[in-house]
Amino acid sequence: MKTACRTRRLLASIMLSAFAASGAMAAEPAACKTIRLSDPDWTDITATNGVASVVLEALGYTADVKTLSVPIGYQSMKNGEIDVFLGNWMPAQKAFVDDLTSAKAIEVVTKNLEGAKFTLAVPSYVADKGVKDFADLQKLADGFDKKIYGIEPGAPANANIQKMIDANDFGLKGWELVESGEQAMLAQVERAGRDKGDIVFLAWAPHPMNSKFKLTYLSGGDAYFGPNFGGAEVYTLARTGWSTTCPNAATLLKNMTFEIGMENELMGAILGGEDAKAAAKTWLRAHPKTIEPWLAGVSTLDGKPGLAAVAKSLGL
Repeated sequence: MKTACRTRRLLASIMLSAFAASGAMAAEPAACKTIRLSDPDWTDITATNGVASVVLEALGYTADVKTLSVPIGYQSMKNGEIDVFLGNWMPAQKAFVDDLTSAKAIEVVTKNLEGAKFTLAVPSYVADKGVKDFADLQKLADGFDKKIYGIEPGAPANANIQKMIDANDFGLKGWELVESGEQAMLAQVERAGRDKGDIVFLAWAPHPMNSKFKLTYLSGGDAYFGPNFGGAEVYTLARTGWSTTCPNAATLLKNMTFEIGMENELMGAILGGEDAKAAAKTWLRAHPKTIEPWLAGVSTLDGKPGLAAVAKSLGL
């Protein structure tokens, strides 16, 4: 009954929006039809790209998601080969952003997520042995085999870990950074957990790893990951000039913000084997009011009311 009432209210809102917008919106230039998005193969960005793709395609756009490492993705924005990136984690990616800003290659569209974090962590059974801070890592150097597990090569977080090792901070001289993809890293964490083996690795939220494993985020890494356990904000960036050329799509992406709980659910579905766009559609159908603020002032590619088009596409 409650779901039916929510749906009726949404449909009424859509009709009112469509009436108000009728005849008032201009079509987007044809050059804006394909929107090229970068994905570093991180599940959180795969999830948000999936959501963006579902909404953009319902509006008549084509979402072209390209899997690129963080450095290559940013270089592609600089070269004009990528239009939008939903995964600018700050302050971890500050060096990349500073470089692109000085080259006048990017523009900030919006802050799309608050409350994220990103730093080193250990399983809680390792924390129970006394490893709760970066300065404690040497206590179990042999247990860790002097290895820190990171993500894909070229990631800014990996660079921070390598700087820490090279500087011998926390007595880590001689330790090894093991670079691999997100899933390979987490598989290693799972293997270690079977025998209660010692392991230290990059961890972040939002991510289902926080419910799958009992984790302890390490304190003391502020100089490398920022305060509050690598407290982070995530931004949507666009290549310079894209927002001016494609103002309707830019308005959508400026409006499109996410929440930790939402991303956790989406990532859980994706890691469970569901396609990112299928997971996005399922989530949006279960939370129909989410799309209303996203589509304020947004039309379809050919200038028709956007909210009505997306609601129809989702079967609301």
